[in-house]
Amino acid sequence: MKSKFTKKETAPLENIEEWEDDLLVRYPKPKSEQAKSKEDYRNYHDSERVDTVREFYRLNHQYQTYDFVVEKQKEFLAFDKKEMAFWDAIDYLNTLVDDSDPDINLDQLQHLLQTSEAIRADGHPDWFVLTGFIHDMGKVLCLFGEPQWAVVGDTFPVGCRHSDKIVYPEFFGANPDHHDERYNTEYGIYEPNCGLDNVKMSWGHDEYLYQMMKDYLPEPALYMIRYHSFYAQHREGAYDHLLNDHDKEMFKWVDKFNPYDLYSKVPVPPDAKKLRPYYEDLVAKYLPDTLKF
Repeated sequence: MKSKFTKKETAPLENIEEWEDDLLVRYPKPKSEQAKSKEDYRNYHDSERVDTVREFYRLNHQYQTYDFVVEKQKEFLAFDKKEMAFWDAIDYLNTLVDDSDPDINLDQLQHLLQTSEAIRADGHPDWFVLTGFIHDMGKVLCLFGEPQWAVVGDTFPVGCRHSDKIVYPEFFGANPDHHDERYNTEYGIYEPNCGLDNVKMSWGHDEYLYQMMKDYLPEPALYMIRYHSFYAQHREGAYDHLLNDHDKEMFKWVDKFNPYDLYSKVPVPPDAKKLRPYYEDLVAKYLPDTLKF
């Protein structure tokens, strides 16, 4: 199916990892050390930022509507696009990093290994290690020509008012839902503390991988995967009014995961060849040989 978006709209970032670099500018310290005032946060997006990142979020905030999410769920959650062995999917992820970029010295596999090895070094359960290793695997959505802003980026609920704590909230003015009375109130189509299982999130690699993995991993792992880009909540607490008590308990795991996701980069890359046998055994313990995409 031909995309309705231009090439520039599909790929505003020079590299799909550029949004994560921007996260480190926005959240340079772990949550436990953040102590960031609301004024500091509001000043963030008023400062001069990389033009490509601003354009990425402009497109994301304009097009991530409730109807768009429903459309993408129908399109991708049948998992009828392709069948791949797990390690073939990992190999594909490596092609998403531009080797010509001098600022990117590690391939995607090494980035994943940095996350998972930091988790393993801290003595967490093996399913937590596996979660760190696979948490970005949903980026294979790029294989199907999806726009960057429908693969990566901060996630947020659709079907209710957009929080002003989401990065670049001013760009939501171009989103049709912003002007739709069904969707532009605090609760929108939802009930107070209805629970995130009843809330649709903006579309991207988080939800896609969660749906792929939900039959294989423990619930804390699934929360980490599904909500690791939901920064408006796990960093800013913007949607407490939608969470139920179970979500609040499970978000402790999202908080545990976030530092490994953002702050586990080390100058010496992991030895992927040496580590491969351990991860082959770990993947085989929890996941089938091939996955449907």
